[in-house]
Amino acid sequence: MTDLLEAFLLAFPALLTMLDPLNNAFVFRAMASGGTPAERALLARRVAIYSMVVMSLSLWAGTHILAFFGVTLGALRLAGGAVITFYGWQMQNAPDTGEAGASVGGPVGGNLLDIAVVPLTIPLTAGPGTISVAIALSSDHPPGTRDEMLFDFGTTLAAAAAAIVVYVVYRSADWIVQRMGPRVIRIVTRLIAFLVLCLGVQIMISGFDDVVRPLLAGRAAG
Repeated sequence: MTDLLEAFLLAFPALLTMLDPLNNAFVFRAMASGGTPAERALLARRVAIYSMVVMSLSLWAGTHILAFFGVTLGALRLAGGAVITFYGWQMQNAPDTGEAGASVGGPVGGNLLDIAVVPLTIPLTAGPGTISVAIALSSDHPPGTRDEMLFDFGTTLAAAAAAIVVYVVYRSADWIVQRMGPRVIRIVTRLIAFLVLCLGVQIMISGFDDVVRPLLAGRAAG
């Protein structure tokens, strides 16, 4: 029981920090602003479930999945950053119409749930950082079959708890927004759009660094 608790306490803060649900809740609300409260609640639940799936797969088989497809974490960061940059640019250039800029954000094709997996789950919520942390945790198995099982169970419970926090915070995004005036919402939405754009570029830079640094190091050594 102690080993399970230790695994939970090790994984939960690490995963929750990378998920960053409080800051991402504003992005979630801005991107889902075209839907009804019921649709946003359903979207929050789906993002939480999908985030749990991503974290569990990363904990249990992340290294094997990436190796099978020949994908590196650098490539994952580059692709994820490109997706976030695209949506950040779309949010930044969307017109302010309706209630508090309701047209800002939203899916490209019109169905709000289309953005549940990409970009809200991957790469925004359970993005490359969360995946890399989960893979790092999975490689930290203690020796022994029983200890390993307890460790895996503890980290999986931590992923489930972190996903529940994501749901609660995203589900409360409307409550947070309702306590702001329309003008504040418009300002915050535009600011978030710009930050999403910057976040995407930063993730792409990190991925580019992951890809280029080994090449430069190899050339310098040669």
